[in-house]
Amino acid sequence: MASLLEKVSTLISANLHYMVDQALKTNSLAVIDQYIRQVENNLGELEDAAATVGGEVKSIKRRLVEHEQRHQEIDRAIDAFLGEGNESAAIAAQSQLNSVQRMVATYQEQVSRQETEFKKLLDAKVKLEARLSTMKQERQELEALLELAKSKETTVKAMKSLDDLMGSGDSDIKRIAESVYARLDKASTASEMRAASLDEQMDQVLESSALKAQLAERKKKLGIN
Repeated sequence: MASLLEKVSTLISANLHYMVDQALKTNSLAVIDQYIRQVENNLGELEDAAATVGGEVKSIKRRLVEHEQRHQEIDRAIDAFLGEGNESAAIAAQSQLNSVQRMVATYQEQVSRQETEFKKLLDAKVKLEARLSTMKQERQELEALLELAKSKETTVKAMKSLDDLMGSGDSDIKRIAESVYARLDKASTASEMRAASLDEQMDQVLESSALKAQLAERKKKLGIN
């Protein structure tokens, strides 16, 4: 159990910024994917360990209750034996009582120890799940960023090739290059227009929502349904 918590602690304390930097430098998500796999594997082990320890806690508590009830029964029996003047039976019962008391103390200690262990496992699970969620989101953003970078690199190479063609001195090739440039410019402008339109729609929706919320609050104060 200790080794599992140590592994989990290492994953929780891992430097996420460093992994992101490495992914960007190498243009690869491999280091992040490896971390995600390790976290998912350890989460499975944590859940299994927590279920095991939680089950043990319930079993020990059940035995503790049984021994506490037995303790009360023997305690009443001792009083009864003494009331009857049966000292030998009272002595034997007292011996049993002492044994049951030791078992009760043992079970109480075990419950306390296992509950502490169970809490550690649950805390580690929550922290590791939060880390996993963060890293998966980072991975999505990085993947999009790397795809954008590749696209930009391809565009830059295409532009360089066009520049080379433009300067080749051949009039036909120059016209072809100019035509390609025009297509690139048109596509770029269309993309910008779509983005602007979407941004404008989002702004309108958000502003409309804000206004409606303000009016709803005002109606509430005025008692208007």
